[in-house]
Amino acid sequence: MRPPQSVLIRPLLTERSVAGGEKGKYTFQVDMNANKIEVRQAVEAIYPGAEVKAVNTLIVRGKLRRVSGYGRRVGRRFGKTVAWKKAIITLKSGKIPIFEGL
Repeated sequence: MRPPQSVLIRPLLTERSVAGGEKGKYTFQVDMNANKIEVRQAVEAIYPGAEVKAVNTLIVRGKLRRVSGYGRRVGRRFGKTVAWKKAIITLKSGKIPIFEGL
């Protein structure tokens, strides 16, 4: 089993995710190779007292971005942002202290 700190990358603190904290739903960016079982075990290991009810995961695809030319390279070029994985965790009981007080 991987260490829990390598599964959960960071909490996502957006308006929508903070509003979901009132309903017991918390949002994290997770490793692209992590599955729902690993995410559940990581949350319960890092935040003692938090009992996970459900884990929903989704992949946020990278977007195309227009990049201007540099030096002799003239014209429009396109790049792509990095794809990442998001997990929405619903708790039965307990709280995650990062989201409290926001």
